[in-house]
Amino acid sequence: TNALPAALERGEFFIEYQPLVHLHDGSVHGAEALVRWSHPQYGVLGPDRFIPLAERTGLIVPLGRWVLEESVRQARNWQRQHGGTPLRVNVNLSPTQLTHPGLVSDTLRVLESSGLAPGALCLEVTESALIGADDELLEPLRRLAALGVDIALDDFGTGYSNLANLRRLPVSVLKLDRSFTQGMQQEPADPVDVKIVEGIVALAHSLELAVTVEGVETGAQAAQLRALGCDTAQGWYYARPGSPDRIHTLSLCDAAPTR
Repeated sequence: TNALPAALERGEFFIEYQPLVHLHDGSVHGAEALVRWSHPQYGVLGPDRFIPLAERTGLIVPLGRWVLEESVRQARNWQRQHGGTPLRVNVNLSPTQLTHPGLVSDTLRVLESSGLAPGALCLEVTESALIGADDELLEPLRRLAALGVDIALDDFGTGYSNLANLRRLPVSVLKLDRSFTQGMQQEPADPVDVKIVEGIVALAHSLELAVTVEGVETGAQAAQLRALGCDTAQGWYYARPGSPDRIHTLSLCDAAPTR
C-alpha cells in the first residue's frame, strides 16, 4: 500500500493485452487492457494483488486514468499500423472510478488528445458495481454511451441482479462470466450450461446487445459457443495476455488459435 503512489510515479506499471476474437471467423476484434505491476521486490504482480489496495487508498483514480491514457494511445497506434477498421480496446472501470466526477471529462480528453474515435473504446463495468444503481450513478455512463463509447457489463451472471434492470443500463455488450462456460471445455458439453448460455445469448440479442465470452480454453468450447451465437471471445485457446505488438501481429494473421 505504501509503495503504490511511488510505483505509479516511477512507471512500474505496464499493460498487457488479451485479444478479443470474432467467433464466426476467428478474426481479432480488439483487446482487453490488463494492468500489471513490475514490483522491484516481488516481481510481476497481477491486478488481483494491488487493485483492491488501490481502491482503498484512492490511488485507483490516477492509476485508472493512466491505464485509460495508455490503452487509448495504444489503440490509436494499432489503427495507424493496421488501417481500415480500428482494433477496439476494452478498459476496466472500478466502482470508485464510476463515482469520480471527472470520469466523463477525463475520458473525452483522452480520446480527443489521441484522435481515437469513441467507438473504438469499450469501458467494462462489473455487474456487481451496477446492482441497484440509481440514475445519478448511471448518468456518466449514459453520457459516454451517447457519445459512442461502448459499455460492457462484465462478469455477467454472477451478481444476482434483476434481469429487468438490463433495460435501464446503458450497456451494449454482455461479458459472460467464465463459470457458465466451464462445462463446455469437453465433449459432450454439459447440457445445463448449454441451456443457460443459449438463454442468455437469446436475451441479449433480443435487447440488441452483443455477447462476449471469457475463459475460452479449448476448441470444443469455442465451437459450442459459436454454435450458440456468441459474438466474441477471449481466452488462452486464442492467446494469453501479451505485449501490444503481439495484438497487431495477430490481427494480420488468419483465424488459427495461438496457444
